[in-house]
Amino acid sequence: MFAEYDLTLGQFSPNVASDSQNHFIHNIYQIQTNAMTGKSRWADDEADKAARKREKEEKKRSKLEKQQRLEQAEAERKAREAEAAATERNQNEDDGDRPAKRRKLSQEIDAPRELLRFVVPSWGPSRHVSNFELLNHIDEGTYGWVSRARESSTGEIVALKKLKMDRTADYGFPVMALREIQMLQESRHKHIVGLREVVIGDSAEDVYVALEFVEHDLRTLQEDMDQPFMPSEVKTLLLQITSAVEYLHDHWILHRDLKTSNILMNNRGEIKLADFGMARHFGDPPPPNLTQLVVTLWYRAPELILGADKYDQAIDMWSLGCVFGELLKKDTLFAGNGELDQITKIFELCGLPSERSWPSFRRLPNAKALKLPINPAPAATYSVVRTRFPLASNAGAELLDSLLSLNPASRPSASEVLAHRYFRDDPKPKASSMFPTFPSKAGMERRRKVLTPEAPIRGDAPKLSAEGLDLSLVFSIRE
Repeated sequence: MFAEYDLTLGQFSPNVASDSQNHFIHNIYQIQTNAMTGKSRWADDEADKAARKREKEEKKRSKLEKQQRLEQAEAERKAREAEAAATERNQNEDDGDRPAKRRKLSQEIDAPRELLRFVVPSWGPSRHVSNFELLNHIDEGTYGWVSRARESSTGEIVALKKLKMDRTADYGFPVMALREIQMLQESRHKHIVGLREVVIGDSAEDVYVALEFVEHDLRTLQEDMDQPFMPSEVKTLLLQITSAVEYLHDHWILHRDLKTSNILMNNRGEIKLADFGMARHFGDPPPPNLTQLVVTLWYRAPELILGADKYDQAIDMWSLGCVFGELLKKDTLFAGNGELDQITKIFELCGLPSERSWPSFRRLPNAKALKLPINPAPAATYSVVRTRFPLASNAGAELLDSLLSLNPASRPSASEVLAHRYFRDDPKPKASSMFPTFPSKAGMERRRKVLTPEAPIRGDAPKLSAEGLDLSLVFSIRE
């Protein structure tokens, strides 16, 4: 039997339906009614909406009040600071600009205080040479006389170099001396000799340069040695020399007279590069019309002998190769009696130049004076460094061969030399502190003197005259 539902009352007929059925049917009716009117059973009423609105307004009002309090506090702080600053200015004006007293943080010490003094470079007149006591003469070079001296006030031993003045020149103070002083002032490196000061004598021509005193030079040292340096010692010496050359080239300075007599060594095995009389700045590209007659003949690069007036740091790298070979051989690598003899000795070791090895060779001014074969035999163009240095390691012979490349563009830079595998192979470079000590030859002792060529005087390279000199005959034994 089905119960009857009264839509007007919203319930079943009383005589049929129970109370639970009426409650269930009423809920269903209410849900249907709300769905048709768009009203949810859980929808907020007007009271809830008004409460939430009041809560939002209260939060906004409290935030605004907080912001106003912060702005007021900041304004008060600035006003106090301005007032304090004005008060301090007034006090300083009243006290005669006396600074405000500060609270002492440490107890007052009655003991006398020792002041720290520092020597600060400054402009001033040069000191007189009488401040130095001359001990003995060391050597004479192209541009000056070098003596050993003692500084009177400190007792420090220095090398005092008296500059040679060119009385025939009309440009005043010697350019070479000015360049040497300038380069030494700019070159602050542990393997470059240090400049102490410039001192003067009684006349305008008495100008001296006080330099760091170093006991030996490699040329004299090797003359008195029974055996050449050990391979590990050669590596250490070459590393130090190359690091100084790298520093100069990184600062755009050409030394232009690298040789063993200009490389000094103290009793601690430390190298000092000296004699900057021919040094000068260069650029990239190199400046044109440079002085051709530079570098002592035995260490002069082939392009300079052949009259090149445009060159770069490659000429220093050739000289470095000559020094390297001299350290290995304990003798000069190319001891020529003149430009022609020098270039002949170079070609005997390094081979004849060709279009493949040195493309720009025949365009040099003095190259036309040499009677060279146009197409030399391959055997005559090869280097014989490996044969002349049988005791050198493969890496050492390779490095020496690259430094003695006829083509300047093929020579390595100083940075590339320092990174060469020759220094990583065994034996490793010896620590400088482990070097043997030698009697100082810069003292009063007499020593055996071997004649060596002097550094060239400024000027153009001499013209080569090779009448009847056929260099191709020198290499006939190779073919």
